[in-house]
Amino acid sequence: MYLFKYVLKRIGLMLMTLFIIVGMCFFLVKLLPSTDLPQHGQDMEIVLRRRELLGYNKPILEQFYRFLKYAFQGNFGVGETYKMGTEVWTVFTNRLPYTITLNLITIIFSIPVGLLLGIYAALKKNKWQDHLISTAVMVVVSVPSFIYAFLIQYLLYFKLGIASAVADTSQGAFSWTFIKSVYPAILAMSFGTVAGFARYTRAELTEVLTSEFMLLARTKGLTRAQATVRHAMRNSMVPIFPMILGEFVSIMSGSLIIEQLFTIPGVGQLYIGAINAQPTPDYNYFMLLTVFYTFIGLAAGIVIDISYGIIDPRIRMGAR
Repeated sequence: MYLFKYVLKRIGLMLMTLFIIVGMCFFLVKLLPSTDLPQHGQDMEIVLRRRELLGYNKPILEQFYRFLKYAFQGNFGVGETYKMGTEVWTVFTNRLPYTITLNLITIIFSIPVGLLLGIYAALKKNKWQDHLISTAVMVVVSVPSFIYAFLIQYLLYFKLGIASAVADTSQGAFSWTFIKSVYPAILAMSFGTVAGFARYTRAELTEVLTSEFMLLARTKGLTRAQATVRHAMRNSMVPIFPMILGEFVSIMSGSLIIEQLFTIPGVGQLYIGAINAQPTPDYNYFMLLTVFYTFIGLAAGIVIDISYGIIDPRIRMGAR
């Protein structure tokens, strides 16, 4: 019952936060200079008809009402300066599978590697293995992901010649052909995720291993390995597992820089293309992607919070 009330409360707060952020972005966009349209052509007619549908000639509050009304129907207008005349929602949904595939493969690869490195470092605390892993993690966390992307491109493309410079989308987003062609991007995105999980796992498991109940388990006759597997791992996974769920919820968020560097036609590259469109950024794409990224971030936070109560029944969400 407490969990149910907590979930409803968090969903309500999420929707209110989403409404406020989207509203602020909408009104700020309306203060920007309007897009100069060409004077002729079929694309111009499509844009003008869609502008009339969305109430561009109406008061600002009615425009916002129409925006919300049609947004629930997947109608965010058409491209005006970026891919002019094409449905914004259609372009977005066509690119989303490439982002999902890229991030999903990255997570599937990064989670076990990061957890194993963190566990190994915790078990070898204050030894050279622990110092080596901890130092490597600090270096990886401190360096931006695009630096690794440049290094991977230099080694795999120019020096070794074993990777393609362009993502192969001929067989679709979920094909082995596409995955094989973007493995350098997967490697570049994996560094930060692996380092984050390794650091967090080491910190949590190290704390648990030094707890009093671990000493009690050893005095009852359990070996170090048995006590670690039966007690330490289970308790240390309570704060770590929600992070894993949050990563899976965020698989659709994409990577703006990585997708641009490796020419992957995903959501991140769409955002960059819409912002860099000339003569002005395409505000329809901007609004759609703002709603999308905001919703993904808020949803990931809710999943992480709720998962604490599901994983550990001792945590009663919403209880006083």
